[in-house]
Amino acid sequence: MSDFENHTCDWIEPVSSTYRGYDVWQLPPNGQGIAALQILNLLEHFDIESMEPNCAQQLHLFLEAKKLAFEDRAVYYADMDFADVPLKELISKSYAAERVKLIDPDRAAQKVAPGRLKNSSDTIYLTAADQHGNMISLIQSIYHGWGSKWVPDGLGFALQNRGELFSLNPKDLNKLEPGKRPFHTIIPAFVTKDNIPLLSFGVMGGDFQPQGHAQVLMNMIDFGMSPQQAGEQPRVAHFESSTPKGTRSTGPGLVGLEEHINPEVRQALIDKGHRVRQSTGAYGGYQAIWRMNDPLRYLGGSDPRKDGCAVGY
Repeated sequence: MSDFENHTCDWIEPVSSTYRGYDVWQLPPNGQGIAALQILNLLEHFDIESMEPNCAQQLHLFLEAKKLAFEDRAVYYADMDFADVPLKELISKSYAAERVKLIDPDRAAQKVAPGRLKNSSDTIYLTAADQHGNMISLIQSIYHGWGSKWVPDGLGFALQNRGELFSLNPKDLNKLEPGKRPFHTIIPAFVTKDNIPLLSFGVMGGDFQPQGHAQVLMNMIDFGMSPQQAGEQPRVAHFESSTPKGTRSTGPGLVGLEEHINPEVRQALIDKGHRVRQSTGAYGGYQAIWRMNDPLRYLGGSDPRKDGCAVGY
């Protein structure tokens, strides 16, 4: 019997945080799913619903929340079998209430630090639902193109190279250790309301994934868009935050805007102190299924940036 047949996987218990009455579910570290929860916890302190989608103020607040969450991601996210990750504190409302004080509504932070806690693109996404109301959220990736470039004899697929996402600094929680799971970027997600499944979704794109989760959820929950409309909206991305690999940010980072963001919004972000570049590319790739009951039916959404589609059967 091969090692692949002998291998067993431990069940990883998902964690959740509420956003305006909706329970958003993510996988915990060694992945980055809770970064989306941290971003949403911060954004909940602002009246996003009263703003225009993709206006300068909404994007500014999102970018500042992302910067704060990603500094924590760089320091605290690691395999919880090996590291004392302060998971409950990181996604707590009280922690967000303290961290949100660092967000200036009118000015981009030029330097961001992680919180001080106690004890401290080859990706695919698939979601499916059946006639019984069961839903599944799945994302898979071997990280870099062709992963490790090693293909096991007779199996026909390349092995991943996620080990690259360890830190080689022995002081970091995400340091390289035998038998330890590396930091992971892939994060399938769910939303429930009153303990009833509501939304199965995911966004491809490496480090962009938590940023994409927060943006599509704002589109649906704050702005009332359908799953398809939420995925079609132009997006922004923030780069140059600290990383779990041990690199540290040295400034405010860089903001990328998809081409359909209004030029006036671009200028307003610059006026707030953001370093902005205009992108001719696209950020992320999203798929979603929204469940409705009485009678049971589904709304699907598929990102026009990718080659996926929403199909009924």
